[in-house]
Amino acid sequence: MKDNLLVRFSRILPDKLYLSLKFYKEFGRFPNWKNPQTYNEKLQWLKLYDRKPEYTMMVDKYAVKDYVAGIIGREYVIPTIGVWDTPEDIEWDKLPNQFVLKTTHGGGNEGVIICRNKSAFDKKNAVDRLNESLRTDLYKVWREWPYKNVPKRVIAEKYIEVQEGIKDLADYKFFCFDGKVKALFVATERQNPNEEVKFDFFDEDYNHLPFRQGHDHAKVMPPMPKNYKLMKRLAEQLAKGMPHIRVDMYDLGNQVLFGEITFFHFSGMVPFEPEQWDRTFGEWLKLPTSI
Repeated sequence: MKDNLLVRFSRILPDKLYLSLKFYKEFGRFPNWKNPQTYNEKLQWLKLYDRKPEYTMMVDKYAVKDYVAGIIGREYVIPTIGVWDTPEDIEWDKLPNQFVLKTTHGGGNEGVIICRNKSAFDKKNAVDRLNESLRTDLYKVWREWPYKNVPKRVIAEKYIEVQEGIKDLADYKFFCFDGKVKALFVATERQNPNEEVKFDFFDEDYNHLPFRQGHDHAKVMPPMPKNYKLMKRLAEQLAKGMPHIRVDMYDLGNQVLFGEITFFHFSGMVPFEPEQWDRTFGEWLKLPTSI
């Protein structure tokens, strides 16, 4: 079944059948629901069976900030400038010269718009893009249950800059299993319009791992960030008591900031190359025995 046809009939397909068909499209086989072994299979299992109400708040880009501040401290949270129900409600005059707009219900870079100079900023284009993002539904497309009931809003955040001498605002994404970091990946080149984003995976001691997933490696391996140990410790604090989450953070050189919490890395729908790493990550993920 083609992907657009799957999405078209997604409202009438139960979650398990929809995910089975979606998984088959990406991997050429159905997930093993009774005894999942790979990381991607286990993420599909968690979508169906691990549905705690607090997960909705944890993926809400606005609501999660108070949650994170309560665990690791407000100093690690990017300040919110404003929040609105629709892009048309944005109070442009109250925004500083530089800011970031985000939709609260999206994952990754979905619905993220960066303004570096308000006098040259295309407000109409921003409103159009934000409205397009607000029409997307991660639950409908990927059956990621935590997103199903997130209020769809727009927030403005403080524009963050790296310390002088650091060229790229890299994303550090920590894979936490039972509250412990086992691996991470670093996303670079996101601010370069002439390059596709690059992903490099590392173990918990920042040794480069020999696999790809979704994107090529950077031409120059990203060095260990200055505040790596601090980011790792903060990620583990946020992951305590959960079977698996991915915690995204930024290292500005003189400051560490929280990015977001992700329950389903790439929605469990992107193959590892080579495939053996799907099983390695799967071994790290211990599914709950009672939910």
